[in-house]
Amino acid sequence: MTNQSTNPAPAKTFALGGDLTVNRMGYGAMRITGDGIWGPPQDHDESIRVLQRAVELGVNFIDTADSYGPNVSEELIAEALHPYAQGLIIGTKGGLLRTGPNQWPIDSSPEHLKEALEGSLQRLKLDQIDLYQLHRVDPNVPFEKTLEFLQKAQEDGLIKHIGLSEVTVEQIQQAQQYVKVVSVQNMYSVDNRKWEAELEFCEQNGLAFIPWYPLAGGNEQALSKLAQIGDKYGASKQQVALNWLLHRSPNILLIPGTSKVKHLEENVKAADIQLSAEDMAELENFGS
Repeated sequence: MTNQSTNPAPAKTFALGGDLTVNRMGYGAMRITGDGIWGPPQDHDESIRVLQRAVELGVNFIDTADSYGPNVSEELIAEALHPYAQGLIIGTKGGLLRTGPNQWPIDSSPEHLKEALEGSLQRLKLDQIDLYQLHRVDPNVPFEKTLEFLQKAQEDGLIKHIGLSEVTVEQIQQAQQYVKVVSVQNMYSVDNRKWEAELEFCEQNGLAFIPWYPLAGGNEQALSKLAQIGDKYGASKQQVALNWLLHRSPNILLIPGTSKVKHLEENVKAADIQLSAEDMAELENFGS
């Protein structure tokens, strides 16, 4: 363990929408599907064990989407966890079509979202989705039409809270004219700060920020730096990347995904690492 000055421990929970207390280390259920996020998983029973073990480890926020599989992820969540434990919050998403492995055409028309939302409610065996997230803004559909659908679905009680994904500050502000936005899910990691302004906006306005692809994927320089720091703590580079995000902002919710129980347990343990202030500063400067 390093003898450098210790960084203050981050908050463990966040009040999503002001009324749902979630543990900031969540789970993303994209990877419990087949190759290309298409079809059933290679090991069905292990995927069920992953979901059940996540809850055992204190995860109470699971992120999924109708497009994961498609449908497979939501079906597995219900199979593994329904009836759901009190306080377990499931967020799902709609707005993408699936035409094949790794293919994600956008369709955020009200007609498609109605079908997607109804399907998610049925597959998850829920009367109301805790957090329904627009997977993408559709360039071919007026944004206000999409927002009007979400507004109506919330008024009808089908959605408790509404979130957005891959959006700018301007788009968040536009959406806020129709609905209360409680979360933003954008790509973000130690080496990818494209959405820094959006993170800051969320922090200043009490919105959760949910980074996807949080492990500096494919960037050898970043992975090398994370591994170098991890060696000081007996931690993996993935654990360091996740821990940095927990420290980065108190409104960040993590949703690392995996299809293996062992990897899940390693991800959850990332919250226990006490990075030094010096190592945090080094990682902070890496993305600047």
